[in-house]
Amino acid sequence: MTEQTTKTPGPYEAVVLADSIASGVRLTTLCCTFPRIVLAEFNTHRVFSRNSASSRAIPVKRRIAQIQANPYVPLSFGKNKRGMQAKAEEVADAEKARLSWALAQDYACLQAASLASIGLHKQWANRLLEPFAWHTVIVSATEWDNYFALRDSEHAQPEIAKVTRAMKIARIESTPIEMDPGDWHLPLCGIATARRAEDIDTLVKLCVARCAAISYERHMEQNVEKALDRYDKLLSAGHMSPFEHAAVVGTPHPAYGGEVYVSGDSFTAQGPFIGNFRAPWIQHRKMLPGEAVFGSMIDE
Repeated sequence: MTEQTTKTPGPYEAVVLADSIASGVRLTTLCCTFPRIVLAEFNTHRVFSRNSASSRAIPVKRRIAQIQANPYVPLSFGKNKRGMQAKAEEVADAEKARLSWALAQDYACLQAASLASIGLHKQWANRLLEPFAWHTVIVSATEWDNYFALRDSEHAQPEIAKVTRAMKIARIESTPIEMDPGDWHLPLCGIATARRAEDIDTLVKLCVARCAAISYERHMEQNVEKALDRYDKLLSAGHMSPFEHAAVVGTPHPAYGGEVYVSGDSFTAQGPFIGNFRAPWIQHRKMLPGEAVFGSMIDE
């Protein structure tokens, strides 16, 4: 198995869920937590496959409790100046800044609770809480250099720089497992799960379902039956992003000089990239007919 840990990271932490290498191409899956305010910056990196906690899925009451117990507060209240970077020194009255931030947090929690009490759906009520919330993401990729160069930088927002350094360290300290053609990279599917599963198809489905469950922050749940049911619902609804974390090592096709990769008897794909992963890695998503156009999946 490729799994390293099932630990949920704390603020500004990153843990390796799975780390695999095949034909010199390393595929790593991380679970990391950072302030919700920098999620948009994280999401600009298109080579990442990711799923994360959702304001549309987490109950307002639970979100408020999380914030009250462990709110996001800026690393520093840097002094304003022209450009995108604050000055190194804090504002003259940093204590007032912290108090204002705390008051804004309390008021946001109060108003979110008020909206929830009159029946407003969490997809709106939770939005008031986002500036003060932590956010957990599962991310898989073969390409990391550009992200690390841009975000582990003095020019990046300090919060994303801090979690990026944690991600970089996690990869440095992890040793990828050598994989052969036909082997699978399966985050959140440990040895205990493997003993309960009957075959690799079941393990792939468990991986997909558990990565998807990060939306509800339930990715550590171990119930196999619930996970398999979730997989079927994801597939039928066309929610395809969780299908990108599970990936198999493809076999180079000798007739095409190694540029075409096959998996089993029915799937072929041309490199050097298959989706957003570098070959020979083939995402489970890419092996599903009509995966790029939900309407075509329905028609079939």
